[in-house]
Amino acid sequence: QRGDPRVVTPGSVGNIARIPELNRRILFTFGMLAVYRIGCAVPTPGIDPVEIRRYFEQSSDGGMFGLLNLFTGGAFEQLSIFSLGIMPYVSASIILQLVTVVIPKLEELKKEGDEGRRVITRWTRYGTVILAVVQGMLMATALEGGALGANTVLEPGWAFRFSTILTLTAGTSFIMWLGEQINERGIGNGISLVIFAGIVTSIPSALARVWDMVRTDQLAPISVILLFGFMVAVVGVIVYFERAQRRIPIQYARRVVGRRQLAGGMTYFPLRLNTSGVIPPIFASSLLVLPIQIAQWTGMESIGDFVNDYFGFSTWGHNLTYVALIIFFAYFYTGVMLNPDDVAENVKKNGGYIPGIRPGKRTAEYIQRVMNRITAVGALYLAAICVLPNMLQSQFAVPFIFGGTALLIVVGVAMDTVGQVEAHLVAHNYDSFVQGARLRGRGGR
Repeated sequence: QRGDPRVVTPGSVGNIARIPELNRRILFTFGMLAVYRIGCAVPTPGIDPVEIRRYFEQSSDGGMFGLLNLFTGGAFEQLSIFSLGIMPYVSASIILQLVTVVIPKLEELKKEGDEGRRVITRWTRYGTVILAVVQGMLMATALEGGALGANTVLEPGWAFRFSTILTLTAGTSFIMWLGEQINERGIGNGISLVIFAGIVTSIPSALARVWDMVRTDQLAPISVILLFGFMVAVVGVIVYFERAQRRIPIQYARRVVGRRQLAGGMTYFPLRLNTSGVIPPIFASSLLVLPIQIAQWTGMESIGDFVNDYFGFSTWGHNLTYVALIIFFAYFYTGVMLNPDDVAENVKKNGGYIPGIRPGKRTAEYIQRVMNRITAVGALYLAAICVLPNMLQSQFAVPFIFGGTALLIVVGVAMDTVGQVEAHLVAHNYDSFVQGARLRGRGGR
């Protein structure tokens, strides 16, 4: 009701301050992200930070290192305790979800509710630790071999290798814990917000480099205007496609439940054009980072040249593989998230049907056919957003790595987080309304 201080209007950012629980969740999220950013500046023990900084400043392979830094928030460039980032967790999630399709027992665990999800989460943690140990061992060996400079390691030996493996594994495990804490006590998806924070923190330095290039006449002002205009247009396209959906009409007949007769009606089952969200680009990028990491860790010039020629940033091999992985994970993750057979069974149990489609198997086939069509459009949209800006960047020598993948992740995570904030506002509004109705009812009696 108007004038009731307990009732807020959903969608208004100013109302966030009036909900203590939401304030605590937002502040907790910012606190966890601040801890993550502090950890990105803590160097790995046994490493000379000056030599690392000098190597990366002299390195001309900015595309490869830029892709790694994009998902580690600059931690890889500083060889901090968070150098591996969250990618071992993402890789473990990919492996477990792929295995779930093959092993029926895992599929049954997913259907057991909270208990099954806890078991899968525990296995994902174990897989993350195993991958982090392997990657930490490879990185320690590569550093001793002079992969990032001859004087990078202060005291080579097994003590350095063990401490590096332990430090990097603990860093990845701590980031994973931060993400889980944000999921439980904060707002938004914790893992996505960690990647989001790493991308966003690179914006000020990127803008500073652009300003320096404009000031020194290396970049024309009209080029900067066109660049930012293009980025705004890409953001608009992302928002439009992320909100697009295909609504399937469902007709419910009149039903008798006990002594009550429920009237039928028409509702809609919404299918998002991009059901998988930002998961396909994140998964695809994490897999594309592996050849780059292996080439760097081995220290072999032949492997490095092969990776740079065929999988280097903005090469045709990189772009084609990126598009193929995005399309694959778009279909795969959509199939994991939404089962047409389960949807058709639930509609049938509730006495509903799609006009012109027989209930049961025919309904499941129709939903699957619609899903395949809209997923094809969504996958092509994701591939275009992620690849085209990178191709333009390589052609016109844009001086910073903030292409389509970064924009998609930033906009997608921001929209998802805002949606969760609005959901909290709606829930608070509903609870306040019910509580007020009860108080008025007691007053009337």
